[in-house]
Amino acid sequence: MIRVAIVDDQQLIRTGFRLLLEAQPDIEVVGEAGDGGAGVRLVRALRPDVVLMDVRMPHVDGVTATAAIVEQVPETRVLVLTTFDLDEYAFGGLRAGASGFLLKDVSAAQLLDAVRSVAAGEAAVSPRVTRRMLELFGSVLPDDRPAGPDPLEPLTPRERDVLLAMARGLSNPEIAAHLVTSESTVKTHVGRVLGKLGLRDRVHAVIFAYEHGLVPRS
Repeated sequence: MIRVAIVDDQQLIRTGFRLLLEAQPDIEVVGEAGDGGAGVRLVRALRPDVVLMDVRMPHVDGVTATAAIVEQVPETRVLVLTTFDLDEYAFGGLRAGASGFLLKDVSAAQLLDAVRSVAAGEAAVSPRVTRRMLELFGSVLPDDRPAGPDPLEPLTPRERDVLLAMARGLSNPEIAAHLVTSESTVKTHVGRVLGKLGLRDRVHAVIFAYEHGLVPRS
């Protein structure tokens, strides 16, 4: 069973998500909270697999709560919820450690797919959407490059190619075509890139590439 917690200040939203999720044989809603602070306490107590996290809430917002959850309960994955596409708050949630973001008007099938993907350790936002967010909000990222050794030093040349392709918004099939290799090989390389760089998922690989100046900003 995938154990899910819902954090949103709107009761109607929480109820709708709960009814949808609990209708699935492989998903269980273990708790709800109405603001970020309560959400963090709920996650610490119940340790769900996935949290659906609103970003705009009173008291403690979803970005602050996401950062706290990622630090205190790293095994729990966070899906940020936003009303507006490419919301800068959702971007902040990704930088805080969320594994993806969803619009609140997402279809039932997309929500369920996202929950299952994140529970499996994958990202729930397409590479192209992530790249667009970074382009739009690139001013939020630091201008100074991190000092020290080459951040890509642990990677092989092919793994560097895969990271840069991810940062440009290519999907695994597109990377495979670009590098003239199989999709399964690309998936293996993606896993190694994440492991060597200590990144949670594909979303954070893209953010890493932008933060280290590996991809030109718009």
